[in-house]
Amino acid sequence: MASRWLAGARPRTLPAAVVPVLVGTAVASSQGGTIWWRTAAALVVSVAIQVATNYANDYSDGVRGTDDERVGPVRLVAGGLASPRAVKRAAFCSFGVAGLVGLALAAAVGPELIVVGAACLAAGWFYTGGSRPYGYVGLGEVAVFLFFGVVATVGSAYVHLEHVSGLAVLASVPVGLLATALLVVNNLRDIPTDAASGKRTLAVRMGDHNTRVLYVVCVAGAFALVPPIAAARPAALVTFAALVLARKPVTAVLSGAARRDLVDVLVATGKLQLAFGLLLALGIAL
Repeated sequence: MASRWLAGARPRTLPAAVVPVLVGTAVASSQGGTIWWRTAAALVVSVAIQVATNYANDYSDGVRGTDDERVGPVRLVAGGLASPRAVKRAAFCSFGVAGLVGLALAAAVGPELIVVGAACLAAGWFYTGGSRPYGYVGLGEVAVFLFFGVVATVGSAYVHLEHVSGLAVLASVPVGLLATALLVVNNLRDIPTDAASGKRTLAVRMGDHNTRVLYVVCVAGAFALVPPIAAARPAALVTFAALVLARKPVTAVLSGAARRDLVDVLVATGKLQLAFGLLLALGIAL
């Protein structure tokens, strides 16, 4: 039973939650220092929101029937592995963990974090939840870039520095681009079933070819922003070592990989994002 819930949490997507905290904390370390418990709390909040969003997506898509023919990770509701009520409860519990730990950070840093945190929780639920989910009209990639790129990275630095750092803002862009690349390839895989079920993701709206181009732009754009970051923190150039992990998924997407083959691309993109984030954080901190 536990393995089902772990699979339903979609652990392959967790680099999108971990990387911005690592990079934001590295920025804070280079500009004034960090407080260990705030780093740990920021990581818990980020991961809990990611897990909650995954469960919420499972629940909402499952009850709408849009996951019935989906290829990819385990779907608890659509696969009949858990009741919709149980999955919804798991989503709310995960959101609750994020909220409680976020309140502890807000008590230490300032009430502005409550506003930011509330926006993050709302973004996680209304991606596929509610009567007009924004993920169904092609805005999912925008939200991922903002919340798992800009907000998470800048916020992770802010909890230590207590001001918005220009370096954190700059570093948040490649982080957001690779998080977006994860969703792009996920939605590229699901174009046929999403289109059939009326889920108008950005991939459905753009079409197969343009979505593949968008994926490459996201990956290339992330690396293109390393030199500007290195202008402030020269050791950030070490991030280019992650290029070796970019070749396989980019080649697969450009060569027309589809459906189940894109599951492997999703895994490879997660590994790329994690390696890129670790190296970028190391380079900024040095």
